[in-house]
Amino acid sequence: MSIAFVLVNAEIGGEEEVLQEIKKVEGVEEAHTVYGVYDIIAKIRAETMDKLKEIVTWHIRRINKVRSTLTMIVIEGT
Repeated sequence: MSIAFVLVNAEIGGEEEVLQEIKKVEGVEEAHTVYGVYDIIAKIRAETMDKLKEIVTWHIRRINKVRSTLTMIVIEGT
């Protein structure tokens, strides 16, 4: 099982729309708007690293009004 946290920058004014779309993505366990450099943090869980990559690359990054992402993969066994 692979887990990652994805930090998302959205277009100004599009944060809530992006958050709602992220919550619809299969594999997203949690998603919240946050204050700071990034607008949204999402926790993703997938069966494999390839599936995790697919979720981020083909689903989250392609959401309208997503400007950038930073993915932090959890080290297994911790």
